[in-house]
Amino acid sequence: MMAAISASEAGKKVIILEKNEKLGKKLFITGKGRCNVTTACPPEEFLNHVMTNPRFLYSSFSRFNNEDMIAFLNTAGLKTKVERGQRVFPFSDHSSDVIQTLKRQCEKNRVIIRYHARVTDILLNDEQTAFSGVRLEDGEIITGESLIMACGGNSYASTGSNGEGYLLAESIGHTIKPVYPSLVPFVMKETWCKDLMGLTLKNVSITVKNGKKSIYEGFGEFLFTHFGVSGPLVLTASTCLGKYQKPLEEGKLRLILDMKPSLTMEQMEKRFLREFDTYRNKNISNVIERMLPKKMVPIFLQIADIPEDKKVHSISKKERHRMMELMKGLEMHIEGVRTFDEAIVTRGGVNVKEVSPTTMESKLVKNVYFAGEMLDLDAVTGGFNLQIAWSTGYVAGQNA
Repeated sequence: MMAAISASEAGKKVIILEKNEKLGKKLFITGKGRCNVTTACPPEEFLNHVMTNPRFLYSSFSRFNNEDMIAFLNTAGLKTKVERGQRVFPFSDHSSDVIQTLKRQCEKNRVIIRYHARVTDILLNDEQTAFSGVRLEDGEIITGESLIMACGGNSYASTGSNGEGYLLAESIGHTIKPVYPSLVPFVMKETWCKDLMGLTLKNVSITVKNGKKSIYEGFGEFLFTHFGVSGPLVLTASTCLGKYQKPLEEGKLRLILDMKPSLTMEQMEKRFLREFDTYRNKNISNVIERMLPKKMVPIFLQIADIPEDKKVHSISKKERHRMMELMKGLEMHIEGVRTFDEAIVTRGGVNVKEVSPTTMESKLVKNVYFAGEMLDLDAVTGGFNLQIAWSTGYVAGQNA
């Protein structure tokens, strides 16, 4: 839609070929149906949040950045608001309002929208060097001067982004970098995660390690699930796993959870001693309940190998230290990540070395352009991935 709006502003006749029955099916489910449309972070910091090929984005982002997107939506009649983590949402909290705003702009610019129009082939000129048209599933051929491929990635296939775009790009000679789920929950080896399902820990920190090497460190919100762990902290950590597929498959990646990041070991010891002194004759479970969520206490003591009904006065120094170390560094093992059906974005895609960063045009086939998640670009959670779509779509449209 953004590419169509941008291209039609130059007075060109533009057709959107949409294989679904309506526009923006994937946009509809973003941000839990509220659509985290972009970020309010300072534009000069934006590229720091892009995990794959940030330099490629420099040109298109500087032409149409997050502030431009907010201004575009506001001018088109959609009020926005900024929430925690600089996330920008429509004021109404309805993703459908974002879709309607973009659709209205398309209609205002006389963009033709064809539904149930699935492209099966890209047609090139006789020399196979430039675009000439597309063939639809029913055999119809549509010719044109330029083609913008904005087919999405491989995540949430039910919305239409099932990887077909990659096959079409490959059919005209493009290289596809291997695709993996990104911004995706972790499957953990520890079966006790299931017993803590639904428990959210706020203001904790995690470190993901491959052997002795730390590959991610972060602070935020952490959620236990029936299969492992999730939450904003874990989703962001998953963006760092791209180059660690082998250790991941071998189950060699560890996650260390610090439940008390604001306390040093010395401060932690003082806290323990103070609690132990006050509640000498109580069960250890009562004291740990003052430091951790109630639901976590039985699991925590089980891992520490301390009976729940053991009296505080009979806890040894060794046992106390074991509990302190667990609170500051509970080690878990990552067995894998969830599937594309739960991944917010796709890592991998059309090799950006084969695409011009200033125009989004293919370097292999003239008059073919790319935008959005089809490209090997991905960022952390918080509106950054949608902004990649807006920026590349805008520039592709302008140049096409």
